[in-house]
Amino acid sequence: MKTGLLALALLVTVAGRAQTAVTHYAPGQNEEGVTYFLPQTALQITVETEKTTFTPGDFCRYAEKYLRLSDVASQPEARWEIRKISVTPIGQPDKDKVFTVELKDKTIAPLVELTEDGILKAINTRSPQTAQKESQQPEAPEPTVNPRDYMTEEILMAGSTAKMAELTAKEIYNIRESKNSLTRGQADYMPTDGESLKIMLANLDKQEKALLQLFTGVTTKQKRTFHLNLLPTGDMDKEVLFRFSRKLGVLGVNDLAGEPVYITLKGQKNVPAPVMDEKNKKKLEGVVYNVPGKASLTISQDNRKFYEAELPFAQFGNSEILSRKLFDKKATTQVLFDPTTGGILKITAGEGE
Repeated sequence: MKTGLLALALLVTVAGRAQTAVTHYAPGQNEEGVTYFLPQTALQITVETEKTTFTPGDFCRYAEKYLRLSDVASQPEARWEIRKISVTPIGQPDKDKVFTVELKDKTIAPLVELTEDGILKAINTRSPQTAQKESQQPEAPEPTVNPRDYMTEEILMAGSTAKMAELTAKEIYNIRESKNSLTRGQADYMPTDGESLKIMLANLDKQEKALLQLFTGVTTKQKRTFHLNLLPTGDMDKEVLFRFSRKLGVLGVNDLAGEPVYITLKGQKNVPAPVMDEKNKKKLEGVVYNVPGKASLTISQDNRKFYEAELPFAQFGNSEILSRKLFDKKATTQVLFDPTTGGILKITAGEGE
């Protein structure tokens, strides 16, 4: 993510000055100081699927008669399958948790780093650069072979489909006979070296496979990836994430043509809420940050679990305060925050002026 770096003095108003509505918001552009958001944790869900398509051959009806091939399908078919589901937590600005870093004469000017969405990333230091993942290019499909490129003139001139199938079967048998002659060293024109023999056999294999597809049909596989975004606001008990059909693939939640894929999310409530009376609350000023909680996440369909993990969530935790004394002229505390949860990743105390 792009970041904005702003050097301003640090003092955050916790209660009365927290903003809940921002118009034409630009991170860091504030007359009083730097405005920042705490994040809420959203989920990027990636569904990797594979579609298998079968196209019957033109001569499928004659596969048993001329090639002794039984159980050859004669109807087209498409079949989808979920190969993998992965989940990536990301941070989104929580518009109910907006605070301002203000200018004060008695504080040292710190370095405040924000994401391009205005989420607090670091104070008095810079967050490490995250290596960009190279986008995976989809696998290139195998080049399709046109069986007619290997048909003889006699086959192409045949007056009926049945006759074409008969002549094509004979050509397949001729190719097989040529391969046997080459491997046994009995061909009329034997290659002079092993590499030439290898090339000739590969070419004959290609011809046989192409012509055989006219009887057995062609099966192709295509990979497709679907992306879903979800912002949990609380526990989820087997809620429908999307629907899936083996004939149609990934479908919307309300499309009853597919079977439901469920998501279950359960917060562990392992972060105690801060306890303070109103008198002390008014005196507390500093940098507000999140103490994230954890939640167990499961994505499943019937008895198959596609994904299961325990993840940190801002929504299942609480907000705490770093005292402003850590950032006055006597200290230059360095803090790294997690822009996904708003929690502290690292804090290093330092001396100021």
